[in-house]
Amino acid sequence: MNSLTSSEYLNPVSTQTWANGRHLVRCLKVIKETADVITYCFSMQEPVLFFFKPGQFVTLELEIDGEQVMRSYTISSAPSIPYSFSITVKRVPGGRVSNWLHEHLKEGEPIAVHGPVGQFNCIDYPADKVLLLSGGVGITPVMSMARWLFNTNSEVDMVFAHSARTPADIIYRAELDYMSTRIDNFKLHLICERNETGQIWGGYRGFLSREMLQLIAPDFLEREVFCCGPAPYMKAVRRLLAEAGYDLSRYHEESFGATPEEDIASAEEQAAVALAQAEEPQVNHWVTFSDSGKSVQAELGTTLYEAAASAGLTIPKACGMGICGTCKVRVLTGETAMEHNGGISEEEIAEGYVLSCCTRVKGRVEVAY
Repeated sequence: MNSLTSSEYLNPVSTQTWANGRHLVRCLKVIKETADVITYCFSMQEPVLFFFKPGQFVTLELEIDGEQVMRSYTISSAPSIPYSFSITVKRVPGGRVSNWLHEHLKEGEPIAVHGPVGQFNCIDYPADKVLLLSGGVGITPVMSMARWLFNTNSEVDMVFAHSARTPADIIYRAELDYMSTRIDNFKLHLICERNETGQIWGGYRGFLSREMLQLIAPDFLEREVFCCGPAPYMKAVRRLLAEAGYDLSRYHEESFGATPEEDIASAEEQAAVALAQAEEPQVNHWVTFSDSGKSVQAELGTTLYEAAASAGLTIPKACGMGICGTCKVRVLTGETAMEHNGGISEEEIAEGYVLSCCTRVKGRVEVAY
């Protein structure tokens, strides 16, 4: 009988994991959700596992009109898709940060973020049955929870009830519809305050009420409740639940107010440290790509892939973490350090080949590319 355990057949992969602190990320996608709501997707140059508790938030470090501004946004994606994360921002009339993001943050732009932090999450309050309630852009943290439970094939019984102004204002509508048709343990209910002329709407109308909630989730008294939305919405939900005899110790909410002072202080301190480090003189080394005749100066620790990109060269890449072997190049001379995950053989290494995505510059380097 074979006594080997399943863990002995797993190959460990070396990669970085997200932790609370300051991170420089790049905007990869800008997705228009509704007329005034945009989702921004972020990642790092090298693969990093962005694990967080669904419902937590990050603080953006921005410079607006020459002034440093810190503003927090809930992560709307789920850690079940771990190599990137997203925030979803509604343009608020007169809103300094939301308007700046909508007008200035484009694909390819770098941005500093701090986090993840936050007590509002579904990991710390496990339950067999949950009721996810949201109003407007308050959908973002509960959507993160729903995506996490959906993607991990959880057996948690979910009822998702979202309130919007009109059908055109429903964020993630197509994805919510998809989720509701794929699994039996996700029940979707959409509520619109009104519908505009020409809009067809067959769902709930008005505002969430005791009678409506009884239809949506007859067993709501037995469910863990996670709620997010405008202050009046959450106040109405709390009152509704209390009047129905709900145990409010099982009620959890997140409001979109000002960033907590302690988080701002921590972010400002980390930003100051990063600025001081940026002002320190950097050690640069020449990286020459002999086949193309291009050279570029790269800081110590830069990957060969990044150096090539700086020189205007694109090395084919698939995984970005040293597994697939697609980005293989040959180092002719110079000092480098490689940390791969099995995408290159010992024979190839002996011949001078490296994986450019995970090989760092340690001195002057010449590459056959």
